[in-house]
Amino acid sequence: MTTTTTPPPGTPEAPPAVTSAMTLLVRGVRANMRQYGMLIALAFLVVLFQIWTDGTLLLPNNVSNLIQQNSYILVLAMGMVIVIIAGHIDLSVGSLVAFVGAMAAVMTVRYDVPWVPALLLSLLIGAVAGAWQGFFVAYLGIPSFIVTLAGMLLFRGATQIVLEGQSLAPFPDGFQNLAKGFIPEMGPYTQYHNPTLVLGLCAVAFLLLRERRDRKRQLAHGLDVLPTGLWAAKCGALTAAVVACTLTLASFHGVPVVMLIMCGLLIVLGYVMRNAVVGRHVYALGGNKAAAQLSGVKDKRVTLTVFVAMGVLAALAGCVYAARLNAGTPQAGLNFELEAIAAAFIGGASMSGGVGTVMGAVIGGLVLGVLNNGMSLVGIGTDYQQVIKGLVLLAAVGFDVWNKRRPPAGG
Repeated sequence: MTTTTTPPPGTPEAPPAVTSAMTLLVRGVRANMRQYGMLIALAFLVVLFQIWTDGTLLLPNNVSNLIQQNSYILVLAMGMVIVIIAGHIDLSVGSLVAFVGAMAAVMTVRYDVPWVPALLLSLLIGAVAGAWQGFFVAYLGIPSFIVTLAGMLLFRGATQIVLEGQSLAPFPDGFQNLAKGFIPEMGPYTQYHNPTLVLGLCAVAFLLLRERRDRKRQLAHGLDVLPTGLWAAKCGALTAAVVACTLTLASFHGVPVVMLIMCGLLIVLGYVMRNAVVGRHVYALGGNKAAAQLSGVKDKRVTLTVFVAMGVLAALAGCVYAARLNAGTPQAGLNFELEAIAAAFIGGASMSGGVGTVMGAVIGGLVLGVLNNGMSLVGIGTDYQQVIKGLVLLAAVGFDVWNKRRPPAGG
């Protein structure tokens, strides 16, 4: 027998519109629980360390330092999450960072190659290294773990050979500006950096137009969207975050050059993974390789492309790191692969493949960066920092497993 429970007389019922809005909100949060959770965690860490450091964390000079200090890890994380989405792993990126930095130092310091050609040749070296490893994975069927483990040893040894065990410095000023430079000031004198204010306005316009376009597209396909009020609140929160970041940077030296590079990568890679055919093929290959092959996905070509992209990004990270140190050194890039993998997993990637976003990897990298910077500011030792970062990674992966095992929203 089925029994129904009726509310006591006089109990107010929620209006249908409110119920519908709450249902859509719950569905949206449940569908994006991991990414929203990491955003909340990032906001919590920022507030915590801002209070703990008596306001030092969000000082303009420290924010610029935070961006420059973690730029190479964020670049690596963008590539690593794509590799993980495709169902692979790359353990060689830290050693490749060191090798490319060493080659850049040899070209610019020993042989006086201008820094622009040296940078382009460094990126080409990264592409060749990625293609070499991708060939073994894609066409010979050797597991990526083994191939990139061999690459890790090979590139580390090659770095020692190229540098003969010693650091090589200094780099030209233009090369150093990759990691240490800021966009130049222009326009009349104000209390803020004018080009940064313009870039901030462009960023706000870009985000709002993208949100409007995505909402119209979802409505055109009959998909659920957030109620107008909640959507407007989301847009307001995005605008406020961008404005706050813009004013903070504009009150110091402006936007770092490396931040412009990262934003460009984020836009391009995010678009490719969301909208381009090759991006959808990467998700399909990582989600179900057999089904993707039956659907006509060129799995070998896609895998090779993924490793080439990872090689180029590792080369770029190597140049940025060498420029920040102002030296090519044999010890560069130690444990960078672990930091990049951790950022990808914290940002929502799944070890089984087929899940993750470039933006999520950036958020994961920022979580680690704020942790590192905040703990250093309050005087926590590196030993305890490693313990805390390990626990954060374990908690993020555990949350992902728990989230997958829950029943679907509404079920």
